[in-house]
Amino acid sequence: MSLSALGLRAQAPLFSPPEFRAALGMFATGVTIVTTRTAQGHLIGLTANSFNSVSLDPPLVLWSLSRQAGSMPSFTTGSHYAINILSADQQELAKRFASKSMDRFAGVAFEEGFGGAPLLTGAAATFECFNRSRYEEGDHVIFVGEVERCAHRPGASPLLFHGGKFYNEHSL
Repeated sequence: MSLSALGLRAQAPLFSPPEFRAALGMFATGVTIVTTRTAQGHLIGLTANSFNSVSLDPPLVLWSLSRQAGSMPSFTTGSHYAINILSADQQELAKRFASKSMDRFAGVAFEEGFGGAPLLTGAAATFECFNRSRYEEGDHVIFVGEVERCAHRPGASPLLFHGGKFYNEHSL
């Protein structure tokens, strides 16, 4: 039983949404592109940094998407999607898939994954997921994927995002 079901509630925040966003930006993340294919065969992809592992047994990962995203119907109704972890040299790809003004897949090299979702060439790692469950929380939907296949490029450096900027060089 949740605490809210017992009548307990969080206190109202003492910060503004921009302050919250700035504080979240201090957590360095990797950058992913989540891809799927609609029932009509259209390719869908978006840049996301809300990716995390959930479980090793069964193999589960999660990511989240704004409820207002135009691609929401494709991800809520499709059976499979892929999470492509970008490598350090894929910053332009991250920007392309974050843009709303272009054909995101035009000229982009990929191969079709087991469930039909595009696997981007050059990604540091890929996770082919069955769309296991989702949870509506706040202004986002959290997707939990059961990983059916995964691959990685040994030695690949990841693309990082911190404080609103991309980083592709890492000090040791």
